[in-house]
Amino acid sequence: MAAFLAGVIVVVHFAALLYIGLGGFLAWRWPKSIFVHVFFALWGVAINVVPGLPCPLTTAEDYFRHQQGLSSLPGGFNEYYIYDDLIPRSLLPVVAVLAVVLLVVSYVGTVVLWRRKAKVAA
Repeated sequence: MAAFLAGVIVVVHFAALLYIGLGGFLAWRWPKSIFVHVFFALWGVAINVVPGLPCPLTTAEDYFRHQQGLSSLPGGFNEYYIYDDLIPRSLLPVVAVLAVVLLVVSYVGTVVLWRRKAKVAA
């Protein structure tokens, strides 16, 4: 059961990362979702900027790994699953800039859509 739960957390973790990167675009369809996304985006930034701040999903996965007799993820989730396997380290600065650009575009689009709806309603 611990292996299954660890696997579920890996899937949820990947989904959370996708939501952090692209979830702002959901607010174009569901405007109130932007408030949830702001929380996730700020949390994602904090996890990567504040030294020693634990990610609850990584902590949970480590717990279930320990239940199986495995060690903690070496270096954390991103280090273990993403860096070098999905994204070469040399491209990490480009990916970081792209992520920020996507975030800004999604938020600007949300504001533009809100203003258009407000004009139509007025």
